[in-house]
Amino acid sequence: MGSAGEIVEQATAAIAAAGCETPEADARALVAMALDMDVANLELDGSTELSPELREEVERLVARRSEREPLEYILGSCRFREIEIAVDERVLIPRRETELLVAVGVELPQGARVHEVGTGSGAIALALLAERPDLRVTASDLSEDAAAAARENAARLGIELEVSVDEGIPGYVDGVDLLIANLPYITETSIDERSPEIRREPEIAVLGESGDDGLGVIRDLLGETPSGWRVALEHDTHHGPAMRELLHEAETRTDYRGDERVTVGFVP
Repeated sequence: MGSAGEIVEQATAAIAAAGCETPEADARALVAMALDMDVANLELDGSTELSPELREEVERLVARRSEREPLEYILGSCRFREIEIAVDERVLIPRRETELLVAVGVELPQGARVHEVGTGSGAIALALLAERPDLRVTASDLSEDAAAAARENAARLGIELEVSVDEGIPGYVDGVDLLIANLPYITETSIDERSPEIRREPEIAVLGESGDDGLGVIRDLLGETPSGWRVALEHDTHHGPAMRELLHEAETRTDYRGDERVTVGFVP
């Protein structure tokens, strides 16, 4: 046997050797998962002895992480704004920078109508409803698997959310106060500049038909969006100028790193 603290040290070394960015945090999360306790409690009681069975479970989890499987998939969930979202290989992992789309939505007036295209896990729409239950929010995704995951998250959280399987804007959406989307904007070239974990996420959600400049899917959505609709779209950090040209009265907001990440404006 060995203490939890010792196992964390060993797991950290293994995960670091695999090139992961946050090996100690990952190790703590995985050991805590094996022990079925919160990370905070693990840190308070690092002397807890692990049985051979638990050590074997930790080794299995660490091996998965060392193969660059995303930590969120291993844990089965991630925190997004004020809610916990279940994630697996069916959906893109919600990022902290994407919370900026929710921040735009919570500014809407009472009872505003919102639709999210490409909802994936449902994180954006569900976080919005959790913080602003007065809003009328619907969501859609072209992937049946993703739509199912979003519905499961809604049921687990006890939040009513209509999720349909549609490509682009569903026919039942005839007018909104805000159209929200985090569509694919990574290219076949730029994906190689990112961590290997992204290759484990659904290709349709990461790359889609983004084209050489990464704006292919975004342009397609704007092309079918009625003139005058207000939209909030996530994009890559260098897309701000192009996005402001695509929209009227556009403003680009920066994420927690200070990078241009979401542009809000009206469809011409």
